[in-house]
Amino acid sequence: MDPCPFVRLTVGNLALKIPVASKPARSVVHPSLSPCFCKIKLKNFPLQTAVVPYFPRENQFPDNQQQTLAATFHLSKADIDKLAQKSIFSAKPCLKIAAYTGRRGSTCGVNSGCLLGKVSVPLDLAGTESKASESDPRFVFQFDGEPECSPQVFQIRGNIRQPVFTCKFSFRNTGDRNQGSSSLRSEPSSSRRWLSSFGSERERLGKERKGWSITVHDLSGSPVAAASMVTPFVASPGSGRVSRSNPGSWLILRPGGGTWKPWGRLEAWRERGSSDGLGYRFELIPDMSAAAIVLAESTLSSSKGGKFVIDLGGRSGSNGRVTPRSATSPACSPRSSGDFRYGLWPFAMHQGFVMSAGVEGEGKCSKPRVEVSVQHVNCTEDAAAYVALAATVDLSIDACRLFSQRLRKELCNHHQELLG
Repeated sequence: MDPCPFVRLTVGNLALKIPVASKPARSVVHPSLSPCFCKIKLKNFPLQTAVVPYFPRENQFPDNQQQTLAATFHLSKADIDKLAQKSIFSAKPCLKIAAYTGRRGSTCGVNSGCLLGKVSVPLDLAGTESKASESDPRFVFQFDGEPECSPQVFQIRGNIRQPVFTCKFSFRNTGDRNQGSSSLRSEPSSSRRWLSSFGSERERLGKERKGWSITVHDLSGSPVAAASMVTPFVASPGSGRVSRSNPGSWLILRPGGGTWKPWGRLEAWRERGSSDGLGYRFELIPDMSAAAIVLAESTLSSSKGGKFVIDLGGRSGSNGRVTPRSATSPACSPRSSGDFRYGLWPFAMHQGFVMSAGVEGEGKCSKPRVEVSVQHVNCTEDAAAYVALAATVDLSIDACRLFSQRLRKELCNHHQELLG
């Protein structure tokens, strides 16, 4: 099965050429007091904001100066068809850019920036080979159920759904849990001591979530990736939430050399304030002796869900493009090719979009949809690692729920159910 066609639309070399004042004034820009930024919008896609340089009108724009990337939009074939759809009521799709001076953001609900002007740039999206966009094929995977329900994972292309993985959710056996179960059986006559230990155990377990793990298998039943909760999700003192200062964490593992090797680590916590979102930080573990590399750090809505995204920005290669090493499905590789460093970004010097995982919010049925750039998948283990990562993001939504709220039964082991 071939990957799904995607297109990357980038906006770069964006600058303003306007009068610059020696002192602040309403009609011009003062270089030290009035930075400039642009808001970039493409129809129904999220608004993007970027700082842009400006040059005095009398100066020439430096042709040899490389500008930073201002905005990037990722379009699926359905998005392209929708934008390019002709109608007597719809105009040609346009990229809308609004330039502002002043600080970004808002104060008391009022935008801080002062509008300088707007411009619309028409787009020709009739074909993916347009100079306005660049082909960016991806593998698309869809969980057939919630990760804690041990679902199948399908590869999607158009209306075709092909099973490629199975996920197994489980609880790791820990000494604390076994010891607690043993004590319940060994002292049936000491009711006072039993009730006391029962209460303290219930209180402790009511403020921590630990021991969750998920293993990804290929269709032959061989494990090709795994994720394990290595730091419990614990309520901070005097609070019913997992704090940023003490996050829970997952270790993403890949098989190699007859054992499991660390590949990445995901930390998650519950943000405070009105947003009340899920904060996360993902870092790649290139080697046990090397420092971890942070690839993603952001927030998504705990109630509405959202997208976990790894996008390194920019492009690489002598011609400014990243050439995919393979444009076919991940091949079933021998265990020897599952080296956890094989074909990954810091080593292959790749940039751009890496992966995204869409998850639902609390209390909603979440079947994560995972998109992975073809250039970052060289074997089955590569794809499985991203699937395992997507599962941990979804499970972190539940792990970071307020401790005053009960979890669904699939996320509670038998001992916790007894104590609940």
